[in-house]
Amino acid sequence: MNAWDTGFTAAISITNTGTSTISGWTLSFTLPSGQSITSGWNATYSPSSGQVSASNVSYNGTIAPGATVDIGFQATHTGNTAKPTAFTLNGVPCVVA
Repeated sequence: MNAWDTGFTAAISITNTGTSTISGWTLSFTLPSGQSITSGWNATYSPSSGQVSASNVSYNGTIAPGATVDIGFQATHTGNTAKPTAFTLNGVPCVVA
């Protein structure tokens, strides 16, 4: 994360640690209060605050075993730059590293 006065950028890596290919994915997480996504890359984000879902775009919907997809976003904040504490991928809890 790179934060400044009222904004920040965040990078997220999604790694398939399983043995089966993931075809189509949605990463869900809750942004801390006061944070709102203004733009993003390598995923479609909805809504911009609160409980957010980041879904694959046309070119990165398949994640082979051992492969990683990198996504990210730019957001505004009102002083709270804390990171989300939990993520789920297609409803399955993720290990946060």
